[in-house]
Amino acid sequence: MSTMTYQPKADEIKALRDETSAPMMDCRKALVEAAGDRERAKALLLERGAAQAQKKSERAANEGLVGSYIHAGGKIGVLVEVNSETDFVARNPKFSELVRDVAMHVAAMSPAYLDRASVPEEIVAQARKELEESVPAGKPPEVAAKIVEGKLNKWYEEHCLLDQSFVKDDSITVGDLVNAAVGALGENIRVRRFVKFALGE
Repeated sequence: MSTMTYQPKADEIKALRDETSAPMMDCRKALVEAAGDRERAKALLLERGAAQAQKKSERAANEGLVGSYIHAGGKIGVLVEVNSETDFVARNPKFSELVRDVAMHVAAMSPAYLDRASVPEEIVAQARKELEESVPAGKPPEVAAKIVEGKLNKWYEEHCLLDQSFVKDDSITVGDLVNAAVGALGENIRVRRFVKFALGE
């Protein structure tokens, strides 16, 4: 059996870089590990982006951009603040693209909260109560608890920006998109806040 490792072609590396914005060497390494399977390589890059984001999450991110997105002939507008550690990264076109993508996502999907931690406790308690009431009668308590947790996770995915499936690629969440930017740009990046305006609302 051959022990040769997979050697990705330059166009494969470039295609993966274009898709993920990860550095070329990281793309090459992921393709080698995934033996040329592009979807697996993407998953590896996402995992690494999340790991890097975790490591960098304690670092101060006080620079960044406030971006906007106006849609539907001026009837919907979004402002979003995304922070980075340095002004240098904030001026990177990839960072600007991330800010615009997040603003566009907010316009399309209308999240109510930034992340799970920002949902008020009374809202979570109310959602949990409603979900508990929706569980069919007669289920054992441990089964009912699992059903409620599963439905609560789904509730977070519908209402929290970072948990929502990204509108341009539903195989990743907005949180994954931000983590991929952390991996590509090498700094702590976080969405700080957003607001959506709809005419007449």
